[in-house]
Amino acid sequence: MNLSKFSDYAFRILIYLAENQYKLCTVEELASSLEVSEHHVKKIVHRLAKTEYIVSSKGRNGGLKLGMEPKDINLGKILVITEEKLNLLECFSSARHECNYFDCKFKAILGDALTAFIDEVSKYTLQDIL
Repeated sequence: MNLSKFSDYAFRILIYLAENQYKLCTVEELASSLEVSEHHVKKIVHRLAKTEYIVSSKGRNGGLKLGMEPKDINLGKILVITEEKLNLLECFSSARHECNYFDCKFKAILGDALTAFIDEVSKYTLQDIL
């Protein structure tokens, strides 16, 4: 299983904002520092700004900052917000809920494994990785 670049960049953006939490950061600054395109940074910031994790202010003196303390930002919740496709199998997708095999137990096993993965990541906060 691989996390998407979207999630990877989201975690890196949050780390950067946490390390610079006493100033407003710009998309350009984030993109340059993380060596990521501004387009990608804008998409990620847009999604995170819909939550309480990032505060975005527009205008001449605008910028980005964390919306809460790093100790209060749960990594598992960030993962769920940023990973659109946590489908380990085709039958996990919303378009296809049924397995081709009537008595398939593999989906349940992988579902439990995915839940355990998310639960493990959820034990940590942004503060833990700073």
